[in-house]
Amino acid sequence: MKRQKRDPSSTLFSRGFNAGIGGKSKEDCPVSEAEKRSHWMRGWREGREAHWNGMSGVSAIQVNPSLG
Repeated sequence: MKRQKRDPSSTLFSRGFNAGIGGKSKEDCPVSEAEKRSHWMRGWREGREAHWNGMSGVSAIQVNPSLG
């Protein structure tokens, strides 16, 4: 039985979220294509907001259950 691949937009979002929660700069975005970059940046913004609210680790995942 074949495994279904994850949606690339959710993968980019979660990578952006992890970068944001880790305090990385938005200039660290590895994607240059506009549509894909928007998914990464949305995740980065939510990650930065969680970081500013003092969340990290499991508490950050509770804010965004799609990462779990």
